[in-house]
Amino acid sequence: MLGRLSYGMVSFSLVLAIKEATGSYAVAGTVMALFALTSVFLSPVRAGLVDRYGPRRALCPMAAAYALLLTGLAVATAWPGASGILLGVLAVPTGACTPPLGPVMRTLWSDLVPDRRLLQRAYSLDAVAELLFVTGPLLVGLLVQVAAPSVGLAVSAALVLIGALALSSSPAVRGWAGREKTPLGPTSPEGRVSGARSSLLRRWLLHGDPGMRQAITVAAAVGMCLGAFDLLVIAFADEHETPSVVAWVLAALSGGSAIGGLFYGAVPWRASGRLRLAFLAAALGLSLAAMGISPDPSMLIAWAAIGGLFVAPALTTAYLIADECADPAGRTRAGAWVNTSFNAGSAGATAAIGLLVGRLPLPVCFVLAAAPVVLSATTALRRSGRSTRTAAGPIERERTTAAEPQPSIDG
Repeated sequence: MLGRLSYGMVSFSLVLAIKEATGSYAVAGTVMALFALTSVFLSPVRAGLVDRYGPRRALCPMAAAYALLLTGLAVATAWPGASGILLGVLAVPTGACTPPLGPVMRTLWSDLVPDRRLLQRAYSLDAVAELLFVTGPLLVGLLVQVAAPSVGLAVSAALVLIGALALSSSPAVRGWAGREKTPLGPTSPEGRVSGARSSLLRRWLLHGDPGMRQAITVAAAVGMCLGAFDLLVIAFADEHETPSVVAWVLAALSGGSAIGGLFYGAVPWRASGRLRLAFLAAALGLSLAAMGISPDPSMLIAWAAIGGLFVAPALTTAYLIADECADPAGRTRAGAWVNTSFNAGSAGATAAIGLLVGRLPLPVCFVLAAAPVVLSATTALRRSGRSTRTAAGPIERERTTAAEPQPSIDG
């Protein structure tokens, strides 16, 4: 849990620290994108190392390297005038070493709880873990009141190291070496996926069911929306001279996502997944666009909470559609590509919006950030050759609690 709290802190701390050290939103967005993209695209390598050598031999060195490099970023951003090139050089290996704590934890749950009904309850703990992503930004917000943002990076480094060591020393990992070497298949946006194959992705995108293309497109658009959100909120706070509001806005988004995910999983929906996904994507995009015209921080917090209600359900529905479109042997990889597209979209949008903030009015930036997810809603309305399930079965309930996304890194 300490390690996951670290992931709730790192993105916010990194953006704030780089912005303060360089005075540039563009540099902050670019460095954050380098960090996130490296973490996303090297996730199969890291997860494969854990699969091959086990958590004790692979997770601890990753956590130690990640904590050391993150501490280096904290030192580099501790004083104004930091070099953007130096920060980028440090961000790349830091993202590459991100320990996959979330995937390892879910794999252990699967090994320890063979009963599917009990396993579903175990996965529901992820809804409680969502509170850590609310606590993370709030903790950073408190820290920056008394210390530099770089302190948040140092605290995040310490937490992930302690969490990884505690997980690796747990008695639950003793039987890891004896299990089959199957790829880790996380289903939440904080878990990064191994076992994905580019040939399968090309098959799904070019020749596969339209539903799979829709799921990947909407997931990427939601990632772009949330990736831009962090920088836009910081810019809003600067414009209104209320830096403390940033943590509360991010907490409102995370809290709304947790509530929306729990409600969505409890309701037996009759509408098709395609129609639900279109509605959820459009509602999220319109909420983000409305944030740009908020007259004061309290209204921004309210809109963030409303927008958050649609985040987890949108990603959950994308996972469900991908699951329906894939054959049984490819379901894990189908979910993996939805996850990867979300994180890739988030990283790319962070860099892009950093170039726009300061050059365009802030309301226009909010609208541009919302545009991809609104446009993706139109693709969700297109007819596909394969019908989708109209009611939430056991798989939907299981995926719902595990698919609450955050624009943060969880291995």
